[in-house]
Amino acid sequence: MDDAAVARRSARDALGEIEPEPLRETLDQRLAAASMVPGALTLSTARAFDESVDVTALGELAAGVQLIYEGLSLTRQLAHDEPWARDPENDIEADLSVVAADVLVSRGFSLLARTPAADRAVETVRAFGRDQTDRERTDNPAAIDRNLEADVFELAVVAGVAAVDGTASEDLLGFAAELAHSYDGALPAAPELLAEPTRDRLAGFSDGYVGSATRSAGTDP
Repeated sequence: MDDAAVARRSARDALGEIEPEPLRETLDQRLAAASMVPGALTLSTARAFDESVDVTALGELAAGVQLIYEGLSLTRQLAHDEPWARDPENDIEADLSVVAADVLVSRGFSLLARTPAADRAVETVRAFGRDQTDRERTDNPAAIDRNLEADVFELAVVAGVAAVDGTASEDLLGFAAELAHSYDGALPAAPELLAEPTRDRLAGFSDGYVGSATRSAGTDP
């Protein structure tokens, strides 16, 4: 199973017991159509630093990153294109979307809460709030909006490296931000953005890294 499929399945599993059914359907529809770049980048980064890692075992980690992104990007969408203003007589779908955004972020947080990426996840959400406030005062809102992808991609590489007992370097974080600015329009599909050249670049940041298997030798798993 490829990284995007692992991320999508894990994200859906993390939301499987959500009720009521209309809310669960809203969540599932969003995940079905979503680009899985944030979750897949988490897994690709872990593999780049330790090619022996079983990425299927990191599904919840990838799901946590993906769900935070989905919740924040949905919040951004609702803030910029207020559905209540378009159709004030039919606001049920809009209300469901607001609840869905909250559920996505909170569930993503819960999946990352006991991981080394937890603090970075908190900062990602805080940065999003600051950016959306600043957006109202800028002449270039598109640049502000792209900060979300940059911050989430940085969260993804932090989570991926931490999964194999490493720490993301400033150069790696810079590459993640660069990747977020490498395309125009909507977030591409994971196979497109995380093609072989990107994976090779990720692997390049692992030079000199001592893998988790070596680091943990002689310790309990």
